[in-house]
Amino acid sequence: METQNTQLILIVGVIAAALIAVAAWILYRKKQSKRLQDRFGAEYGRAVDELGGRAKAEADLKAREHRVKGLNIAALTATDAARFSKSWTELQGRFVDDPQGVVVQADQLVRELMLKRGYPMADFEHRAADISVDHPGVVLHYRAAQAVTVSSERNEASTEELRKAVVHYRALFDELLEIQAAEPVAAVPSLAVHT
Repeated sequence: METQNTQLILIVGVIAAALIAVAAWILYRKKQSKRLQDRFGAEYGRAVDELGGRAKAEADLKAREHRVKGLNIAALTATDAARFSKSWTELQGRFVDDPQGVVVQADQLVRELMLKRGYPMADFEHRAADISVDHPGVVLHYRAAQAVTVSSERNEASTEELRKAVVHYRALFDELLEIQAAEPVAAVPSLAVHT
C-alpha cells in the first residue's frame, strides 16, 4: 500500500512538474512575442503575413536582431551629417524639373547614407530587414519608396507617386541621419591673474 502511495505521489509530482514547465514555456513564448511585437511594430505583422505564421516570423526577426548585432553601425560625424543634409536639400530642389531622376537619386543617397553608417549593401529585402531592427518605424516608408522606385523604372509611376516616394525616402533619411555625440571636452584650468 505504501509503495502505491509513493508511486501515486511520484506520478502526481511528475505531472505537476510537467504542467509547470509547460506553463513557464508558454509564458516565455508570450513574453518573447510581446517583445518582438513591441520592437518591430508593423514589421512584425508584415513578417507574420509574409512568412505564414508567428513562429516563422519570430525566428526571422530574432535572426535579424542577431545579424545586426554583429554589424558595426555607427552614427555620423557632424561633418558627414551636414554633407548628407546638403545633398538632400539639393536633391529636393531638382524635383520639379526631374521627378523620376530625383527618386532614383533619393534611393542612391539613402544607400550611401546606409553604407556610411555601416549597413551592408545587399539586396533590397536584406537592407530593409537590417533597417527594421533599429528603425522599425520607418522601414514601411522604405518599402513604399522602393515600390514606387521600381514602378518608376518601368515608367509606371505618376508624378504624385514620385512625390510620395521622395517623402518616404525623406522619412528614412531623417531617421538614419544620426550624429555622433560630441566628445566631452576636458576642463581647462583658467589662469587667474592676481594683482
